[in-house]
Amino acid sequence: MQYRQYRPRAACARFAGFKLGPLTLLSWALLNAVGGIPEQLKPPELAVELSSARQDTALAPLVSSEPVAQAVAEGVQSGRQIKLNGQTISASWQRRSDQIGIVDVDLVTRFGIDLRNSSVPNRQPVSWFGTDAISTDTLPAWLSDNYRYLDIAPLAARLGWRAETIGGVLEITTRPSEILAIRQGRQDWGDRVVIDLSEPAAWQVEAIPGGIKITIDAAIQQLPEALETRPGSWLKRLQLFQAGSKTVLTAAVSNGVKPRTWSLSDPNRLIVDFRQDELEPLDVAWAEGLRWQQRYVNIGDSRFPVYAFALDPRQTAISPLPIWSNASTATGIMPLISMAQQWNSAAAINAGFFNRNNQLPLGALRYNGRWISGPILGRGAIAWDDSGRLAMDRLSLSQVITTAAGQAFPVLTINSGYVQAGISLYTSDWGPTYTTLTDTETIVTVQDQRVVRQQQLNGAGNYAAAIPPDGYLLVIRSYETAATALQPGAQVSLSRHAQPSVFEQYPHVLGAGPLLIQNRQIVLNPVAEGFSTNFIQGKAPRSAIGLTADGEWLLVTMQNRVGGRGPSLQETALIMQQLGAIQALNLDGGSSSSLYLSGQLLNRDPRTAARVHNGLGLFLAD
Repeated sequence: MQYRQYRPRAACARFAGFKLGPLTLLSWALLNAVGGIPEQLKPPELAVELSSARQDTALAPLVSSEPVAQAVAEGVQSGRQIKLNGQTISASWQRRSDQIGIVDVDLVTRFGIDLRNSSVPNRQPVSWFGTDAISTDTLPAWLSDNYRYLDIAPLAARLGWRAETIGGVLEITTRPSEILAIRQGRQDWGDRVVIDLSEPAAWQVEAIPGGIKITIDAAIQQLPEALETRPGSWLKRLQLFQAGSKTVLTAAVSNGVKPRTWSLSDPNRLIVDFRQDELEPLDVAWAEGLRWQQRYVNIGDSRFPVYAFALDPRQTAISPLPIWSNASTATGIMPLISMAQQWNSAAAINAGFFNRNNQLPLGALRYNGRWISGPILGRGAIAWDDSGRLAMDRLSLSQVITTAAGQAFPVLTINSGYVQAGISLYTSDWGPTYTTLTDTETIVTVQDQRVVRQQQLNGAGNYAAAIPPDGYLLVIRSYETAATALQPGAQVSLSRHAQPSVFEQYPHVLGAGPLLIQNRQIVLNPVAEGFSTNFIQGKAPRSAIGLTADGEWLLVTMQNRVGGRGPSLQETALIMQQLGAIQALNLDGGSSSSLYLSGQLLNRDPRTAARVHNGLGLFLAD
């Protein structure tokens, strides 16, 4: 393997009078890339100057001034902004006595710190400029206000950071760093860029149209004239910019290529691997009863990146509940990030289907016994109670409105955007009013088991009828017999039961479909659940929920396969089987597929995520 190397002129000047042959240069590049240069092989001038630089830029130990940040509990301050080396970034922090915690996902995205596998929630191994790829620091961790904070004090002590709280801002100053050289190499799996640094430096990775932007908290004295790319490389273009005291690297990449960024010390290096399989396996004990996991799952010749939560609902620390875009109405959509924060949930996954145009639900959503939206087309659904018991099956709801004269009429849906000829029911959980969905509708208002009003409304979207809080509306579409029978003054009764009846036992329901697995067997039948041919044949990112043999819930998102598109429905079922599910249900997918934790999406750039109608939220106990 060879590296193309770029050095700022100031860095090159350090080698004046020290002559290296071609083989020595190549050996040095290889050693530098894979594990560090032995001290005896370093050019003397470089070794001396770097050592001197470390002494000159040493900072005082981690200290904190008297804070005036928001007090969340006695002796505790918190904030939502961090000033890192003078630049303000959005990140959550909390100060407790001599501990200063930063939210775990913010440490990953704002500093470039890698989380490592953990077995207990209150201790988190991390990796950042370690002596090798597996060396770690272990940081104390705690949960507060739906966030998991990691105490940065041990890391700061090792690296010589200074931190203080001023107002509502945590100010962190790290050792000044300088880019010494930039090298490129071609690997079997893709392209590697190695950035040599005088000191460890934070970095942030951001997706931009057609490529990647990496901002490094390190200066460069002079930009190289050009960063070349090779024919057939994943990298189509590399550019370097100065942005004040920071350096910005932008890369135009082939479709499906993403960066895996990591760091090493002795000497300090930021390594950027551009590859199609950039996902780093991870298994973090995030809270009691909740694990955050990510890995590849192989189905045939395909590798699928999978992001998941493994939840033990029997643990009282975590409660799963339905969430939706607006608690006062069944209508509307919003990003899952906003929805989870609005409901104050620590984690969430998107769930059921909806009409993206009119933003109305298309499937079951039951919360504490209330049908916010009813099931349609006998599609798959999950139901559960507060003890964590869960049922999963194809669900339908049988509803009948009966007059005093004994006339019985089926009610096809409750609080649904799914429109068909017949009778639909709308309660106050739909909202204060119902707006016509088709051109000709008969609106029947029922209060105290009596029809109090009947209206004939023409024009979809033109009229709104009030929904009584102590009653409901019956919306009749192309059903003259029912309209004739349900005149003002008529006494009526409404009956309802779920099929299968086991769903009656559970206060919470979420519907989507199709059903994937029952009793360990794949039972995929999307035609029976009324899905279109395009949906059935499609390959796209997916979300799913599963139940394991030991009662653990799996909340799973699956992204595009390495070098291709997302999983088919059959592949989704096989992935859930490999993850250990004995029951599984497909959820809304494509651009809706989203997995949320601590203010961020784990599985995708939030700018690529669609707004959704509902989800499953995970709530921490008070």
